[in-house]
Amino acid sequence: MKIEPNTRIYIAGCGGMLGQAVHERFSRAATVMATDIDVNESWLSHADVRDYEGVSRSIAEFGPDAIINLAAITDMEACERYPDNAWLTNALGAENVALSAIRLDVPHIYISTAGIFGGEKEFFNDFDQPNPLSIYAKSKYAGEQFVRQSVPRHYVVRAGWMMGGGPSKDKKFVNKIYRQLAGGSTELAVVDDKLGTPTYTVDFAEGLFKLLESDCYGVYNQVCPGSCSRYDVARRFVELLGLSDKVNVNKVSSDYFAEEYFAERPASEKLLTMKLAARNLMVMRDWEVCLEEYAREFAADMALRARA
Repeated sequence: MKIEPNTRIYIAGCGGMLGQAVHERFSRAATVMATDIDVNESWLSHADVRDYEGVSRSIAEFGPDAIINLAAITDMEACERYPDNAWLTNALGAENVALSAIRLDVPHIYISTAGIFGGEKEFFNDFDQPNPLSIYAKSKYAGEQFVRQSVPRHYVVRAGWMMGGGPSKDKKFVNKIYRQLAGGSTELAVVDDKLGTPTYTVDFAEGLFKLLESDCYGVYNQVCPGSCSRYDVARRFVELLGLSDKVNVNKVSSDYFAEEYFAERPASEKLLTMKLAARNLMVMRDWEVCLEEYAREFAADMALRARA
């Protein structure tokens, strides 16, 4: 499909760190309706993917040419503590939104995750068989399976370790490190036995745009080239903020955080972007290039804090 100013794109679950980037990219080129259960921006309307009748009505009234579903509970420990909510949001919610795509016969993008793999090997391509370990991974994989099996024109796009949204919206690893630094920490404990592929929301949103215009439906791994450990990301982030001489980044094993992060995580969730590369649809930049760009948002925030 060709995305033009009158193309109508409905985005569910758009209130988070990925939603910010996706809304920004698509609203520059198309007519967008963005919804979430947390209406935290002026451009958001309320819709809950768990509410079949409500979200169906919201989508139908807008009359989209394509539907993007970003809605998910990604806090792995919250999924373990409240499994019903995880299943209702990540699995049933995915079905609810997908049913509208089927009914309206429009392309549908569903965001899945590298976490659906079990870590049996170091790298996973688009065709490898998932083996989800946690409630989060199992519920996301259930959503992925429904979309793949039921929506004729689907894009299932798997992300890795997400980074984006800046100090205000980033709920993931980079901002967790930054909050420690902003709080004055000079000693960071970071695991080096969990491996993955960072995924910058800005590039990811651009990739979704290119995929939607391609009409090459299917399942795609979409992550930044290059792979690393959590320790590698933290150490590089500290360097980019100019704090290497003030902050020690110490390697620890996952056992160090066993009580706090108790959901089962794969040893490696590194994704290979085989299909995107083969179809000339790969837009993601190297993770270190993206982290350098992203770190500028935190450097600016640090400067503001220093002046306050």
